[in-house]
Amino acid sequence: MIDPAEHRREVEAWREGRYAALRRDTGWLTLAGLDWLRTGENVIGSGSTADVRLPAGPAVAGQVVVGPSGATATGEFLHGGARADGLPLASDANGEPTMLELGQLRFCLIERGGRLAIRTWDLEAEPRRSFTGIDHWPLDPAWRLDARFEPTPGRTISVPDVLGIVAEQESPGEVVFEAGGGSHRLQALKGGASGELWLVFADATNGHETYGGGRFLYSSPPTEGRIVVDFNRAYNPPCVFSRFATCPLPWPANRLPIRIEAGERHDEPHRYQRSPSNSKPSAS
Repeated sequence: MIDPAEHRREVEAWREGRYAALRRDTGWLTLAGLDWLRTGENVIGSGSTADVRLPAGPAVAGQVVVGPSGATATGEFLHGGARADGLPLASDANGEPTMLELGQLRFCLIERGGRLAIRTWDLEAEPRRSFTGIDHWPLDPAWRLDARFEPTPGRTISVPDVLGIVAEQESPGEVVFEAGGGSHRLQALKGGASGELWLVFADATNGHETYGGGRFLYSSPPTEGRIVVDFNRAYNPPCVFSRFATCPLPWPANRLPIRIEAGERHDEPHRYQRSPSNSKPSAS
């Protein structure tokens, strides 16, 4: 058992880090655009005819060209202090993407469901300026659970997202815990290089006290078949903060029948904030 005072310090430190990450230049509070690219030339700018529509800057700032070997950028935007001129763009598919700058804007290439898109951040976005914190349940040590970890080597599961894309992802195991008078289990996803697990889950508070699209939670790495799962660190998906996020959704096996009255709450939980119609990948 962890000391209650130490537990509180841990959760409060986690929450401070969570807020700092939301407020950073390329955090969810500054996310301001998501535009899917077609093969060939894609014009980037703030003008109404731009393929990648920026919230600020010149009407035409440059272009991204998508070809068989990937995407390149040319225009007024900078990378590493130098102007982009046929700059190859790495997407977020295999690590850190190539980040471009244009005044108050930052943007990069992302890949979802085999399609490429430009994700844009605005450092002067209003949600960043007005953010004061997130409503949450009072800290409850009873929701810091000692759980069992059951490995499932080689298993992949189908993970849906708000765009309607379903991706196959590796699931290293299942987390089994006791709560609400019964035993429950969640299929975990990989959470990081240190062995943490990522839980995407729904519970009976969704659509009432919490976001309708579920919540996320990172656990500690499993040790000798045991794992600590602290639902006081359950947090809202990025789609709560921006309609340009591409959040995964809980799949049937991760929909819990019980109320998890711990972690972050949300006061508008009844619908997902979906990406705009021109941001959904087409079949072409």
